[in-house]
Amino acid sequence: MESQKMLNPLENQSVGRAFLRYLIPSLLGMLLVAVNIVVDGIMVGNKLGAEALAGIGIASPVYTLLIAMSLWLGIGGATLYSQAMGARDTDKAKRIFAQSLTVIFSVTLIIGVTAFIFREPLVYGLGANSDTYPHAMAYITVMLLLGFVFTVENALSIFVRNDGNPNLAMAAQITFALSNIGINYIVLYVLDLGVAGVATGTIIAASLGLLVLLTHFTRKANNLHLRRFKWDRVLFVSAVIIGFPSFLAEVGISVFTISHNLSLEHLAGTSGVAAFSIINYTHSVVLLTFLGMGSAIQPLVSYYHGARQEERKRQTLRIALWTAAGAGVALLVFIQLFTPWIVGIFGDFTPAVKQTAVDGFQIFVFAYAFMGMNFVMMTYFQSVDHVRMAVWITAAREIIIMLLFLLILPPWLGITGVWLAVPLSEAIVLLTIVVYYRKYGAITSPARLGADR
Repeated sequence: MESQKMLNPLENQSVGRAFLRYLIPSLLGMLLVAVNIVVDGIMVGNKLGAEALAGIGIASPVYTLLIAMSLWLGIGGATLYSQAMGARDTDKAKRIFAQSLTVIFSVTLIIGVTAFIFREPLVYGLGANSDTYPHAMAYITVMLLLGFVFTVENALSIFVRNDGNPNLAMAAQITFALSNIGINYIVLYVLDLGVAGVATGTIIAASLGLLVLLTHFTRKANNLHLRRFKWDRVLFVSAVIIGFPSFLAEVGISVFTISHNLSLEHLAGTSGVAAFSIINYTHSVVLLTFLGMGSAIQPLVSYYHGARQEERKRQTLRIALWTAAGAGVALLVFIQLFTPWIVGIFGDFTPAVKQTAVDGFQIFVFAYAFMGMNFVMMTYFQSVDHVRMAVWITAAREIIIMLLFLLILPPWLGITGVWLAVPLSEAIVLLTIVVYYRKYGAITSPARLGADR
């Protein structure tokens, strides 16, 4: 018992201290990854122009899908892992890790190779036109063949964080971000290799991040072991069910990107898609900030849930919600004040592209007042096995309600209706969360949880 407590500081730390211990490295790591995304966008936009930027934006859902696969089984498996550690069942925890990582590698490799065979219709289906097709095809080809590197790196990062080493997970993210910036600068400005070189550089950077994560296996306190395991269908199904909201969240980002690209292509042509690409690069920073908050509470809530420490779960949720609400409002104010400057750093685009991006972002940004709290609540419900509600939050805000608004609003409001779809869907979903939590949030009996899952 005592050795187990030494391996799990969550047993002895205050909730506030534990939250900060996970939040700070998670946010720093995510923000550096976000900076990497923005710098990539700036370099591509300034070196290759708006069409290349739009082409990468069109192909980006493939990258998102790869990350979605890693989160599906990574978060699902890591949640079960932390619950098992909280319940003092280390043997089960080790089996969960070995099985999860093996499945993640195998599934994403098969999907990537299969999609590569059909890459041409896939690129056009994502919204490419004659201007953007060459760039989108160059990017997607590399990602489909080598994207399994991302899935393994991302999933291992989640398990390392859940094994009590959030600082190493942060170090891997920093390594990925900084090396990607350096490699892509060389690729674009020294070697002049274009979009394909950018994609290859990103894969190399992810490989370096993976090498950093592998040092976790040298720690004495490491509970992660890649070993032979007997296939456990029950554990696999549980991981798939619990992790499905995380997969759906990433798929939702692809739906968001594709639906907005198609809507704006119809309403404003290549200029509209280029404007959205600028917004989407900045939006990725915000998404990663909120994802960092979710990544911080997931190990805590999962562990407390496995250990049946109900008050610690509620304290963690309260702290996270206040943090998310404050960050959302701060981001809203900052972007409203500096929208023209933010748009301008991505390149010297035509006045039409710049104005469309500025006008759109100043409407779109109101979503951030609600988005962070929705992220936190989705992660909380997922970590305590209220999976149906976690699925609803994700599906409603990124797919169902958003697509409904994209169908209804543009015919009446034009391009303004496109920008309003996300803020309205986020606000409505938050209202449904309030109603649900007041009714079921504190119910954690095995019977209730089994019914909800």
